[in-house]
Amino acid sequence: MPDTSNGSTSTKTMGVLTVGGLVAVTAYTAALGSNGWLWFGWVVLGLITLAMIATRSA
Repeated sequence: MPDTSNGSTSTKTMGVLTVGGLVAVTAYTAALGSNGWLWFGWVVLGLITLAMIATRSA
């Protein structure tokens, strides 16, 4: 059984959600036009993911 105590699984999950969110927001923008709140939400999600990566590396 893999050791997930270091948070690598949750960091990987956040990375996948961030990339998936980028794809979803880009698809929405292409289909229906830009929505600033969606992009703002994606940026916040990306910053949280980067913070998780930074704290895991420290």
